[in-house]
Amino acid sequence: MNSILAQAVPVPLGTESLMLPIADATVHAGFPSPAEDFLVKRIDLNTVLVTHPQATFMLRVAGDSMRDMGIDNGDLLVVNRALKPRHGQIVVAIVDGEFAVKQLYLRAGRLKLKAGNPTYPEITPSEGQSVEVWGVVTSCIKQFST
Repeated sequence: MNSILAQAVPVPLGTESLMLPIADATVHAGFPSPAEDFLVKRIDLNTVLVTHPQATFMLRVAGDSMRDMGIDNGDLLVVNRALKPRHGQIVVAIVDGEFAVKQLYLRAGRLKLKAGNPTYPEITPSEGQSVEVWGVVTSCIKQFST
């Protein structure tokens, strides 16, 4: 099996605040809006990204099996282990002892883990195979080269 997450032990996020400035405006992805004077506020990333600090972890993605769902190689995933996984959510699972990030299919008692790239097969647990949904992905952080 091709694991998408680096083989590292996840470490919980700290509880310290990280206050960053945020402009009191939105940025348009279509046509630009006229320039305005923007008030700058501060935002704490913990309040935006973390709802359960003791159960929240970050994992770095390795691989491209979720690229069509906007999760790329090198992205950081924020994973909440306190949330109950639901059908259609992106989850981190442990499949035969390896981490994998996939979309959860959970209907009529059937569990599947679906890739976000057609070149990867979905994972349907077979007899004797170990599959555990480890946590729910709540955010994906991308870093662009500068």
